[in-house]
Formats: sequence, C-alpha cells, structure tokens
Amino acid sequence: MLDSAALHERLFTIDTHSDTPTASLMRDGWDFAAPHDFAAGGSQCDLPRMRAGGIDALVMAVYSAQAARTPEGFAAAHDRAVAVFERTHEVIRQNTATCGLALTGADALRLKAGGQRAFFLSIENSYPLGLDAGNVAKFHRLGMRMLGLTHMMNNDLADASTDPRGAEWGGLSPLGRDVVAECNRLGVVPDASHASDAALGELLKISQTPVILSHSGCRAVCDHPRNIGDDLLRALAAQGGVIQLNALPIAVVSMKDDGRAAAYAAMLMRMKDKVLTPGVRQWAGGEWHRLETAYPNPAVTMDDYVRHIEHAVNVAGIEHVGIGCDFDGGGGFPGLNSVADYPNLTAALLARGWSETALAKLWGGNTLRLLP
Repeated sequence: MLDSAALHERLFTIDTHSDTPTASLMRDGWDFAAPHDFAAGGSQCDLPRMRAGGIDALVMAVYSAQAARTPEGFAAAHDRAVAVFERTHEVIRQNTATCGLALTGADALRLKAGGQRAFFLSIENSYPLGLDAGNVAKFHRLGMRMLGLTHMMNNDLADASTDPRGAEWGGLSPLGRDVVAECNRLGVVPDASHASDAALGELLKISQTPVILSHSGCRAVCDHPRNIGDDLLRALAAQGGVIQLNALPIAVVSMKDDGRAAAYAAMLMRMKDKVLTPGVRQWAGGEWHRLETAYPNPAVTMDDYVRHIEHAVNVAGIEHVGIGCDFDGGGGFPGLNSVADYPNLTAALLARGWSETALAKLWGGNTLRLLP
C-alpha cells in the first residue's frame, strides 16, 4: 500500500476552510511558528503541525459573526475584518522562510516547490461588505480570493441555511447578485457554505465562474440544514463547482434534538441587534463556549467522515469533491483533530482502495481548478 505521509509530499494538498486568523492569530502573543497542542489550548493549526500533516496550503477565513445590520454594525464588522486581514499578512511576513501569501493557484504551486506553505485568504460571511458591492474590490486588494456569502443568519446578500426566522430574500438579494458579479469580474471564488438551498440554487444559475462550498456536507448522509441534498450536489458539479467536505461533528453524523438547535437559535437572535465591539465579541465567545459545553458534540469516527466524501464522489463525481475541515471553527474529531492529522484521512482512503490519481484530485487538483 502507498504510504500516506510520502503521498502528501508528492501531491498538492489544500484545505479550503480554516478559522485560524480569527481564532488564534488575533490572540496577543500567540505564535503561529510554534507548535501548539489541541488538548491544552484548543488550537488546531500552526506551521509545525502543517509540516507534520503534509498540507501545502490552507484557505484562511476571516470570519465575522452576524450582528446589527446598521451603519454602526457594518462599520464595526468592516474595521474588524480589515484588522484580521492585516494581522494575517503580518504573521505571513514574519514567517517568510516557511510560508507565503498565494493570490493564484500558480503561487501556491510555486510556494510548494520552494518548500513553503501557501495561504489563500477568504471572508466567511459577507457582513463586513456592508451595503457596498464595491467593498469586494477593497478586500480583493487585501488578498481575498474566496468570499462566503453568509454564516448562520441571513444578511443583506443572501439567506442562510440556519436562520431561526426562515428566509428573508428567497435566495440572493439584489445586493447579493451585484456582489456575485463583482466576484466574477475580479476572480474571487463565490462560496455558498452556510447559504440556504435557494441561495445556492440561484448562485449556481447566475455565477459566471464555478462555485465552491468551502466546508459543507451531504444531507443524504446527515440531515442537517448546513448540508446539501443530492439534487444541488449534481447541479454544483454540472456548473463546474466543488464541495469541500466539512468535519463539523453535528454535520457529519445525525443526532437527536437535545435542545441544542433552540439554544443556539436564541443566541443568534440575541446577536442580531448588537454591534461587534470588543466587549460584545468577548461575550459572544464566552456564550459560544458555554453552549459547546452544555451541548457536547456527537461521537464521530473517520468512517463517518469518509462516508460523506464517498457519497459526494458517487453523486457529483471525483472531479467535484475536496477537503474543508473547518479547523479552529468547530471542525474535527478523534483521528482528524488538527492539521497534523491529514495523513490519517489519506490512510483511511487508501485502505478503501483509493488510487493516487483520485487522491490527487480530492486533495488539491479540483480546488486548483477553481482558484484564479
């Protein structure tokens, strides 16, 4: 059998969703170049563990919680996102011997050839754009090459899959359609993870470039609103897009309703009118931790996760599936709980008869096709 670690050195490997910028890089004194331990600090990504996991590139997400849709709310979200972008650039500059910013797929391949890790930048939740589609160009100048339309609540671009209030736009808003046109013009990959089925369906019809689901799952395997059904999976493939499979436990295996959905919905509704001041962000982080403690994740195994991958391949085809674990954002389970663990997934797929050609597509070839 092929050796998974050696295979990772030959292939180009990328995970399309890591929340490390917001979760770790913004912490005072947190060193991305030092090894960290998940059990001790909860972080799942740093440069030493990337090297151990044989991962060549990550899409680093600049995440914004959805809050007040007011001038004050938009300004706070915008300024925070800019600060996270700038901090991420600073960290990359501090580690130029071992990593670099990638603006194109060719950049990522060049960095790998030089023994460096590549970082693409994305936005998760377009709330920092405010009501101005022109801000797509601003964040593009800051290095953004992937734009996630929504997070857990509706915003001014699109409906989310998990908003307790249901649909607001019936898909995309007029602003959302303008933002998609700007993404197409600038070479930014539209990302519909977290978006509603209607929003994804509309996006697939209007986008002139392929769409990505940077961290999603298969609803046929786990019936969660975050995941997508087979009809949309086929439509995504027909449009040229790629689904990157998420390792978020509640979206990997089905679980009984233990009050979790209602508790998180109540928190989302408390957030909707707040401005993201430092105090509010601290409160939200504490509340999120409280809920995670009160409602522990279901037990997940590698076989459960592989079931999503193989279902997506069976429905969409091997050219339309990739990996987006959502590390530092809630993703992970024993055996795949940090960027050091990627070879464990490859070993599991090899044991199931996957070829090097198929793994090359899953781990990077399909994603490279979508990147500018």
